[in-house]
Amino acid sequence: MLEGIKVVEYATYMAAPGAGCILRDWGADVTKIEPPGGDPIRLFFRTIGTDLQDNPVFDFDNRGKRSVVIDTGKPEGQALIREMVAGADVFLTNVRPGGLTRSGLDHESLRTLNPRLVYCSLTGYGLEGPDADRPGFDIASFWSRTGVANLTIPKGNEPFPLRTAFGDHTTSIAAAAGICAALVEAQRTGKGRLVEASLFRTGLYAMGSDLAIQLFFGRVASTKGRGEQNVPISNFFQSKDDKWFCIVARQGETDWAPLCRVINRPELAADPRFNNAKGRRANNADVVSILDAGFAFFPMAELAGRLDAESIAWAPVQTLAEVSVDPQALASGAIVETPSAKGDGSTYASPASPVRFPGADDGPKGPSPSVGQHTAEVLASLGRSADEIKALFDAGIVA
Repeated sequence: MLEGIKVVEYATYMAAPGAGCILRDWGADVTKIEPPGGDPIRLFFRTIGTDLQDNPVFDFDNRGKRSVVIDTGKPEGQALIREMVAGADVFLTNVRPGGLTRSGLDHESLRTLNPRLVYCSLTGYGLEGPDADRPGFDIASFWSRTGVANLTIPKGNEPFPLRTAFGDHTTSIAAAAGICAALVEAQRTGKGRLVEASLFRTGLYAMGSDLAIQLFFGRVASTKGRGEQNVPISNFFQSKDDKWFCIVARQGETDWAPLCRVINRPELAADPRFNNAKGRRANNADVVSILDAGFAFFPMAELAGRLDAESIAWAPVQTLAEVSVDPQALASGAIVETPSAKGDGSTYASPASPVRFPGADDGPKGPSPSVGQHTAEVLASLGRSADEIKALFDAGIVA
């Protein structure tokens, strides 16, 4: 879908590189500019004592890209980036605004070189306000500052950290969507646009329903335990063989009688304590106890059939080991084969990009690059001679 679109990615870690990977999976030509020594996330497993040629965390965000190492602390390095951007469609960065301005790589500077440029800045907190230049990571900007961490924990419990790059990759999706919208405009008008994505704003949007309630009513309900739910049948339950699953109840009285049939308690459908939403809320602990006892009679395999027969919306609480062999994950294209960095033609399973285009080539376009693997190739494409390229390497401007 994005074949012919040239992206210059000047970014490290996960959120912005994740957006670049989505664009690359969809066909864009993405050149990743790395600092001397490479993107720090390349060291993810080495940090915990494992040295692998295939790094599934780095590869997930960088498969199919080209890697160029440029020392942007030197004016000559900054000039090379400007030269690359002059012929690009998209510039994607997560460098803090102050550093970009000092390097002459801010939006105002680059759009004078390329009026059609879509410039995407991905930051912790956005480009305006007192924290515009504050460093941002998803546990801080997406999880903690937004209120998501506070609201997610059951009342009275301690905060806990977000899993690896959850907020980063949610923001990757937002940034990729914004870039694609701006590309449509640029192709229609001939003018590019600044696209601003942030971990903070994306976190607020992800928690948007609760934030909307807070903004409208001035308060929001806390996250409660299983026996305190306002809609107690929308909850988590356990089967006889200790398998957890969730039930999502539809509006009104649709699901109460079917659930009573699932647990072989049809008489409860007419019980005045439970046969309406107000009654179930007033007796929420009793509802949960009754359902707990009823579900505990059945192993998960049998319970799944009973729930499906009554058209109940439910899902198992799976481990990632179970997800990795879930037939639906495979059938939906959510897991794809990624070429190995070993270069021997082998592949390994990896998460897919978030959107599928049936019938299109929307998967990985190659392995992740080694550090600076394409530096000489990219310099040559800029018209540099072999001697000029060697001089840049010898001066430490590129690697």
